[in-house]
Amino acid sequence: MNGIDVAGPQIAVLGAAGVILLVDALVPQQRRLLPFIALIGLAVSALWTISWVARDDYQTAFGGTLSLDHFSVFFYFLFAGITAMVVLASIDWVNREGRGQGEYYALVLTACSGLMFLSAGRDLITIFIALELSSIPQYVLAGWGKDVRSSEAGLKYLLLGAIASSLLLYGMALLYGVTGTTMLAEIGETIAWSGDANRSVLVVAMTLLIAGFGFKMAVVPFQMWVPDVYQGAPTPVAAYLSVGSKAAAFAVVTRIFFEALGARFLSDDWSNVFAVLAAVTMTVGNVMAIVQTDIKRMLGYSSIAQAGNFLVGLAAISVAGGEFTLGASGVLFFLAAYAFTNLGVFVAVIAISQKIGSDQIRDYAGMWKRSPFLSLGLAFCLVSLTGIPPTAGFWAKLYIFNAGIRADLTWLVVVGVLNSLVSAYYYWGVIRQLFTGASEDSTAIRTSPSIGLSLGVAAAGVFVFGILPMPLISAARDAAAIFAQH
Repeated sequence: MNGIDVAGPQIAVLGAAGVILLVDALVPQQRRLLPFIALIGLAVSALWTISWVARDDYQTAFGGTLSLDHFSVFFYFLFAGITAMVVLASIDWVNREGRGQGEYYALVLTACSGLMFLSAGRDLITIFIALELSSIPQYVLAGWGKDVRSSEAGLKYLLLGAIASSLLLYGMALLYGVTGTTMLAEIGETIAWSGDANRSVLVVAMTLLIAGFGFKMAVVPFQMWVPDVYQGAPTPVAAYLSVGSKAAAFAVVTRIFFEALGARFLSDDWSNVFAVLAAVTMTVGNVMAIVQTDIKRMLGYSSIAQAGNFLVGLAAISVAGGEFTLGASGVLFFLAAYAFTNLGVFVAVIAISQKIGSDQIRDYAGMWKRSPFLSLGLAFCLVSLTGIPPTAGFWAKLYIFNAGIRADLTWLVVVGVLNSLVSAYYYWGVIRQLFTGASEDSTAIRTSPSIGLSLGVAAAGVFVFGILPMPLISAARDAAAIFAQH
């Protein structure tokens, strides 16, 4: 029973996916209830997690391969919230598509359960299985659209994802070969005990892990899939990929690299690698975003640039307790703030693009007159992505850059600040089109209740945590503090 209790949040989500498939198959006339069943499953998952927090009885299960701790709880709430917002934003699009409604929601929930397992995994085999559980539904969802571009996105995502998984599995195999165990804590202990005797093999394993997870994190040079998949995939799916998949990848990288590869002679190496990747990723993402005319491709390159900001926190990680906690908590706070912000942007894009039938930035001209609510929501979230107060994005960048300075990575912080200035150019270019562009069509755009609720929640999160960031910062610190105990 302990295992069922620890895995309860994931079981609730998977149970809801099963109910959705049954209702879709047996009572097709009640398909309008499918998104609400999904939301109920996510609510049960969140309540189950809250019950653990209330009991303050954090445990492990299945021989220590799955851990329910402050770190995983933070991501359970994050993934449940992300998925709920994506479900809300998908209702109109799914109804308009008129096909595979049950399968769509079931795949989204299955991916969510995989992301939850991924954040809680403390064993290489568990982590790999969770990665595939989350990835395979996302491959299918990326190709869910009816056009050739969506099919191309799904195929490209699948093929590159398979290559990344093979690299990841090879890196894990090398770690097992050197240490004789797949448990992260035991791998770390074995490496610390043996010293740098197997350093060359460990560096190869570390490199393969960075390459494999780099695909999910969308960092250069493993970002090739991002703009094409974001452009071709249905917009709700692109929103899910931009936030959920990225958050899970950074969660598991943080856990693996500290618990298993935290020995000083290794941590210095991977911290330097992450620092270089951060600088290159931010620069490439922002420079390429400037020249984009399609808003989904622009957001794809923006997502790459934001991944570079996350990497600043990973590069700032040190095994010296408090400094590690600062870097790790900076990553977690940035992930949560980014989730609200990027989801808000994508929800607004979903609503606008559906009405105007275009993803071209120039077609967003004069949108302020047609839908003030969508324009304000989109503009406010873009301001947050730029890192301007009073938004959660401002505090996220300030926090993570502070971690970089404390870790003597001032040069990297300077690169980050300069890249933030570059990003302001293309973010404000969209805002300028919204409010000052001229449009021949002045027809008002009506927003559905589900889209309005999703965008409202995202914008409220960006504003509230922009004014009162401490609750989210405290939650991030508590989640990261578990590593200081090792």
